[in-house]
Amino acid sequence: MVAASRKNPVSPNGTETGPGPTDVLIVGSGIAGATTALRLARNPRRRVTVVTREADPKQSNTRWAQGGVVGRGRDDAPETLASDIVAAGAGASSPQAARLLSEEGPRLLQEILVEEAGISFDRGDSGQLIFGREGAHSRRRVVHVGDSTGLSIIEGLMAALRRCPNVNLLTGFTAVDLITFPHHSRDPLATYQPITCHGAYLFDREARRVHRHLAGFTVLATGGLGRIFRNTTNPMGARGDGLAMANRAGARIVNAEYVQFHPTALATPGAESFLISEAVRGEGGILLTPDGRAFMADYSPQWKDLAPRDVVARAIHHQMETHGYPHVLLDIASRMPAAAIEERFPNIRSTCLEAGIDITAEPIPVVPAAHYFCGGVLVDSWGRSSIRNLHVVGEASCTGVHGANRLASTSLLEGLVWGSRAADKMEACMSSGSLPLPPLEALPPWDDSGLVSDPDPALIQGDMQTIQNIMWHYVGLVRSEDRLSRAIRELRHLWNEIETFYRTTKLSDGLIGLRNAVEAALIVSRAAYHNRQSRGCHYRQDSESAEGDRLI
Repeated sequence: MVAASRKNPVSPNGTETGPGPTDVLIVGSGIAGATTALRLARNPRRRVTVVTREADPKQSNTRWAQGGVVGRGRDDAPETLASDIVAAGAGASSPQAARLLSEEGPRLLQEILVEEAGISFDRGDSGQLIFGREGAHSRRRVVHVGDSTGLSIIEGLMAALRRCPNVNLLTGFTAVDLITFPHHSRDPLATYQPITCHGAYLFDREARRVHRHLAGFTVLATGGLGRIFRNTTNPMGARGDGLAMANRAGARIVNAEYVQFHPTALATPGAESFLISEAVRGEGGILLTPDGRAFMADYSPQWKDLAPRDVVARAIHHQMETHGYPHVLLDIASRMPAAAIEERFPNIRSTCLEAGIDITAEPIPVVPAAHYFCGGVLVDSWGRSSIRNLHVVGEASCTGVHGANRLASTSLLEGLVWGSRAADKMEACMSSGSLPLPPLEALPPWDDSGLVSDPDPALIQGDMQTIQNIMWHYVGLVRSEDRLSRAIRELRHLWNEIETFYRTTKLSDGLIGLRNAVEAALIVSRAAYHNRQSRGCHYRQDSESAEGDRLI
């Protein structure tokens, strides 16, 4: 990796500049990273650093979660939730992980989100929690704050973190690569040791400098990779940063072919895709063709409009492809009183009104969009990866919960549970003995001498758009060997071009993201190519086997 040959800036007296060593370095400030930090901060002796590339730490995938988070409904049980998770996962979910989430999740939701972060979930007139229902859930169990649940959660978690004096929150820092031995060690005999993570190289976006940040433990909580696709519900930073860094370091990655496409993103020309929550269908919304015909019963007679997301997304895609529709329609106006719509979905209503659509009076034009990465860095029940001292939590990880298709509203809960468990395991390790950090002298300096070219935004944007188009057309909702082969060939060529660009150009956040995006795109494409069996959100139209299929 390039990090081994670049020089870190130093102060005039030769000492390291920037953030110093810490007990735990957490990259990412969404629900998973924030939960990990909050739980670690309970021990006042712990030094915790949370870094985010954003200027506002609330800007993460969590911020945009609308529908809610799974709790425990009134007629619910852990076994019932676990069964729903496994069913939605199309035979690829880990039963043990599903059971762990189902048993520990509701307790941690109450303990961390309600009691520590002060989240006020919607309640009825008598004070009881209001439970929503979403696709493939057999019970009403989703708690929410209107249709801005994620925003409320991250605001509460950030407020709680600000009350922790031993948590240092750094904004505007982009992680470039993990610091791993033996790769970054100057000792040739380190080659024979297991791969161990000792922190990360961090790019200060304002100062345009790279800092070596040493840590006893490192946690990747960088979110997903929806931005490698042309149409996505994800924010700009969701470009696979954590996945790419972990891959370059040698971590084991699994289930990368399983990218979930949300069935319903707002279809307005020239505008960013805006998620229309599955909760709209959970409250009775139905999908219609542009001429007003309901069609989901043709694809899922049992669940109809509440079918798992992969089934609904492919059904919409099939309707659009077969009939040439530019979009389909989601009708809630005829299914729910206007006042109830305004109360339940205020954010969706206001956003649609800005696009000229009144959801209380007319249906919403929608199309599928890349939404959630079900695979990732393989971790155990404590969030530990295959690299020593590296934990991965949230969407960047693969815990086994989601299998081949995520059950709605389980991802926030997964970040909560595994963030808490990762913190517990790290605390236990640190309490049992110190984790010696290598001295800075043991690391190669970050050398940016000779890099004279400034990053060209036009080249970066053009290459990113190329990646997004390749992924959308060849590695999207419907895949085949021919499409995937072409995607891999074109991405390999682009990877070489981008790597050359990276090695000869001064760093920027955009350049770092572009390098990670093409790496993540290749990981997904290769996994999809090698898996010839359609399952869940990985649909091969040339599938060799129907086992586990839910085909159209």
